[in-house]
Amino acid sequence: MGKIKEKDAENYGKEQRSPKLCGTNYPVSIAFIVVNEFCERFSYYGMKAVLTLYFMRYLGWDKNLSTAVYHAFSGLCYFTPLLGALIADSWLGKFRTIIYLSIVYVIGHVVKSVGAIPDVGDSTIHIVLSVLGLVLIAFGTGGIKPCVAAFGGDQFDEENTDERRKFFSIFYMSINAGSVLSTIVTPILRGDVKCFGGDCYALAFGVPAILMVIALVVFISGSGLYKKSPPEGNILVRVCKCIGFAIRNRWRNSKNSPKQSHWLDWAEEKYPKRLIQEIKMVFRVLVLYIPLPMFWALFDQQGSRWTLQATRMNMNFGGGFILKPDQMQMLNALLILVFIPIFDMGIYPLVGLCRIKLTPLRKMAIGMILAALAFCAATVVEINVIKTVVEPPPAKESLIQVFNLMDSDVRVQFPGHTVFSEPLTQYEDPSGYTSLPLTGQSQLQTVTVSHNGTEHQCELRFTERAAYSLFLHRPVQPGGSVCKLVEDHITKSENGDAYLRFINTHTENINITVGEEEFYATANYGISHNISVLRGEYNRVVCLTDSSKYEIDLGLLDFGAFYTVILTQKSNDLTLTKMEDVQANNINIAWQIPQYVFLTAGEVMFSITGLEFSYSQAPASMKSVLQAGWLMTVAFGNVIVLIVAEGAGMEQWVEFLLFAGLLVAVSIIFSIMAYFYTYVDPDQLDKIFREDTDDEKVKSLNGMKNEAVSMADMPKQTKM
Repeated sequence: MGKIKEKDAENYGKEQRSPKLCGTNYPVSIAFIVVNEFCERFSYYGMKAVLTLYFMRYLGWDKNLSTAVYHAFSGLCYFTPLLGALIADSWLGKFRTIIYLSIVYVIGHVVKSVGAIPDVGDSTIHIVLSVLGLVLIAFGTGGIKPCVAAFGGDQFDEENTDERRKFFSIFYMSINAGSVLSTIVTPILRGDVKCFGGDCYALAFGVPAILMVIALVVFISGSGLYKKSPPEGNILVRVCKCIGFAIRNRWRNSKNSPKQSHWLDWAEEKYPKRLIQEIKMVFRVLVLYIPLPMFWALFDQQGSRWTLQATRMNMNFGGGFILKPDQMQMLNALLILVFIPIFDMGIYPLVGLCRIKLTPLRKMAIGMILAALAFCAATVVEINVIKTVVEPPPAKESLIQVFNLMDSDVRVQFPGHTVFSEPLTQYEDPSGYTSLPLTGQSQLQTVTVSHNGTEHQCELRFTERAAYSLFLHRPVQPGGSVCKLVEDHITKSENGDAYLRFINTHTENINITVGEEEFYATANYGISHNISVLRGEYNRVVCLTDSSKYEIDLGLLDFGAFYTVILTQKSNDLTLTKMEDVQANNINIAWQIPQYVFLTAGEVMFSITGLEFSYSQAPASMKSVLQAGWLMTVAFGNVIVLIVAEGAGMEQWVEFLLFAGLLVAVSIIFSIMAYFYTYVDPDQLDKIFREDTDDEKVKSLNGMKNEAVSMADMPKQTKM
């Protein structure tokens, strides 16, 4: 270990020049860095794309807990860059920090993948491994985040500024390319590849782990070509110490000393005036950062609430192309690549021709409004999506639907209620569930069924907050019951699967095979279990009785629908009547495109402009401080979602509308703050302090001249 440090010290002491790419001014070393970034971003976004569904479907968490943990992880990924910058600048340097934290990153991926293997321990072990893996990943990805881009910039000579700027464009492209590809591939690995009897989350997490290993190997491979700068001390630490000293000094001397024009001026006893002035400039920008977390609170819900919304939509794009709900996130990265040139070369110049001055802060405010519009669009989609959802009944209520399997119309009467006032037609598809009031948590009711002039009494027990199907059929035996009450499952599949059950009016038992699922219904009105099946066309479904084999055509079993299929024997054939108990997801997933368009346009105007504004308003030495502040706004935005998801307990469309309203309010506050902000030129600070330094030199020279003159005028002393 000591030899490694000595060797690194030697490398730091030498100015290493990397070979150039094909006669250009681009160092060969940046190729390794760009490939490393592509693989790392594939690794991160690929894992994150399936994370929310993993929490719900594999770990069994509810929507709110899944959302909260998702955003807690996202927030941690943006808190840890402070630690990475501190380690790189104060201790290890960028090169070794990237390597060591990438190893932590890989370990996190491996632990996460192992936790997704059902055969490894019980559910508690899976949760522990998943959380531990996510924490390690957060420290890995966050720790290297501030290092990789800066390390790439270090590879260029000072005179190659144009090449350095183009490198950052290529670097940004590699990030988005990795994001687009991974959010397409990993959901396919999750859903289309089956392992351990279900969705293959172990593979969906394992492939990103392999990509992170490749990223690490590629980065180490270029070790001999890199220009490595030694740690120079972390400016953020120095800024914090200066602020701390100013606060303490002000507290100690507030009564005895004259007031300062600014509270930071109390640090002048120990710290240079230039540093204090630079911190003041940074503070003016950081104050503008205060409202910004609300934008990120909306932006980062693409991977949580919007993905969950997509699970309740029709994912058929036509032409046999079925999109997975967690693949929609790739639209953001794809649209970013399209929108950046459109805005830079089209929209902004056109606005300029209209003599409208779009300052950076105005662009950011417009970006907030666009993000709010995205959530208004998401609200409209959500309101239409929930129309196909059967909500569980409240306390002291049940839901009931009645199937008439008799040979003619029947009337049903519930004591004290007129829920079914009209006669029910034979084999009529119920129009939906009807609310049935109860006197308590559970109630026994005597239901009267009138058929062909004969009344039948059925004693039925209903429980609150439950849904039921009541099947009316001819008595199997003389004097037998004509009622069969079944409690229904009404919660839609998060996979978009359809639910299916069979009613067997045949006199023999029936086995039915639908895809890979097996159904069994006993003779004389036996009811099979309600089982989920993949969405699709089922045209040749095999039905086996004790004596015969039949084929039936179920047709399309659509996304999220619940079907009851009644099997009846007619003239030596088996016929079916298909009824839709719960409506299919009829809102196409393409309706999410407008909200992604609004949000991505908002990101272009808000995020990219915000970074440019921050860098233009800060001295060169303070850019890393502002970068840390910017990342903190993302972290706190995720904290906001975490709090709302766990504490609000409101309907989803109301929550979307709340976020939109909050962001509009925040954008108004931000606009007021921006109105009173005065743009500055950090280069003027160099000019001022250069002039001050020159004045001090002149004063010093004049003082030396005056001292020489006065010494010349002194009387000479006589030697003793």
